Amino acid sequence: MYYYVYKDAANQWRWTLYAANGLKVANSGEGYFNKNDCLHGLDLTANSRGLPVKFAA
Repeated sequence: MYYYVYKDAANQWRWTLYAANGLKVANSGEGYFNKNDCLHGLDLTANSRGLPVKFAA
């Protein structure tokens, strides 16, 4: 798996997470004006492994 960080058509920073098979797993969902803000959002996702998971009833 790897993250791809890039600038979109609006010149904002975004990230996409790709699985080992090349399929998209997740994306930033929004653009960031600052690269560091984008990387912070990426870090929040990357470090979320221990968070609880809620299931629909």
